[in-house]
Formats: sequence, C-alpha cells, structure tokens
Amino acid sequence: MNRRRRKKLTGRLVFAARIGETATVAALLRAGADPSLPDTDGTTPLYAASVHGDAEAVRLLLRAGAPPDTESGHGSEGTPLCGAACWGHVEAVRALLAHGADPNLPEDHGTGWTPLRWARNGPHPETEAALIAAGANEWRPPTG
Repeated sequence: MNRRRRKKLTGRLVFAARIGETATVAALLRAGADPSLPDTDGTTPLYAASVHGDAEAVRLLLRAGAPPDTESGHGSEGTPLCGAACWGHVEAVRALLAHGADPNLPEDHGTGWTPLRWARNGPHPETEAALIAAGANEWRPPTG
C-alpha cells in the first residue's frame, strides 16, 4: 500500500473511532488500515475509541494489533487506558486490560497520572474497582 493511501486510511480510521462508527472501523481494518498508526495530529485509533468509550471499537482495534499502551498525541493526549479511565468508560477499560494494557503505566512518558489516579479524579468508582482488580497500585505523585 502506498504512503498516500495509508495516510488516508489512517485518518479515516481515527475519525471513525472518535465518533463511534464501529462498523466503519471494522471496514477500514478489513481494507488494510493499520491500527497502530497515528493520524497527522498524533492521535492513535485506539486512543480515540478509548477516550470516547467505544468498547467494541477498542476490541476490534486490539484484535487487529493495536498496541494497548502506546501514547497518543504530541504531548496533549496520553495512553488509551488513561483516556478511558479519565471518563469512566469501564467497558473500554476492561477491554484494554483484557488485551494486556498496563494498569500502572503513567502517561506523559511515565511522568503523568496513572489510570487509577484518573479514575479516582473522576470520580469513577466502577472504573477504579476494575483497575484495582487488574493490579493497579495506589497512586503516588512522582518524586524528584
């Protein structure tokens, strides 16, 4: 697939994930869209689906090979699990955890909040409970 087509498919995939068009996400994946590539803004399809709580799209993207812990954006977003936890999207959180997302991985390349901290900040107790059940540790601010 040439670069221009790949870029177009990626942009369409991120957009479909962002607006909850799960059928379109599935169709684009079948057409060869790479679930691990970010769009021109640096947003990954998995982050877009996670932050908007589309658990089915999250599962589709993960099954297609999207890495669960890849940060999204150019310093303005974070990990898919942090994005889902922030908004209390417990089904997306569960899907990410089931596919190997690290429940203790802080965003911002290890200097930001953890998924558990985001869930508690909500507050989103059901999301918090899912994270703790998956082994999330108590949040402590970075030292230094």
